[in-house]
Amino acid sequence: MPTNFYMYFITALIPLIIGSIYYNPKVLGTAWMKAGKFSDEYLRGANMTVIFIVTYVFSVMLSMALGGLTIHQAGVFSMMMPEVLESGSAVQQEFNMLMETYGENSRSFGHGAFHGFFGALFIALPIIGIIALFERRGWKYILIHFGYWAISLVLMGGLICATLQFAPLS
Repeated sequence: MPTNFYMYFITALIPLIIGSIYYNPKVLGTAWMKAGKFSDEYLRGANMTVIFIVTYVFSVMLSMALGGLTIHQAGVFSMMMPEVLESGSAVQQEFNMLMETYGENSRSFGHGAFHGFFGALFIALPIIGIIALFERRGWKYILIHFGYWAISLVLMGGLICATLQFAPLS
């Protein structure tokens, strides 16, 4: 568990902030509405409080998943489960030694941003594309959403990778 787990909650704000800019009518909001065949009247009928709360909860979940994608040390930890949790065990000591030696490798904003982009490309894009195809939406609609998720996941992945800190196990 990260010692500064609150970073998951901070990075979960990124999709809300980026969305408020990206989907603004002066940026890509009008193009998104046309591509999605949405009317102003249709969009006005929503409960925005519920939408923002649920979006934030989903974004926290996404932030937690990005931790595993961007921080490779999490894979070492999971590979050593459950023995790594046994206080004073040889496996736990080996894990702590590995973290002391390699714990800061690939822990930069750039590295996390790189993995965030590939998460957008290989996870978000196919999901958006599949849903859009069944909804009979066009490529413009798909690419608008992909752009939003690429920006959001790059920033989220970069921030998570650069800031999450883990204490040695004891």
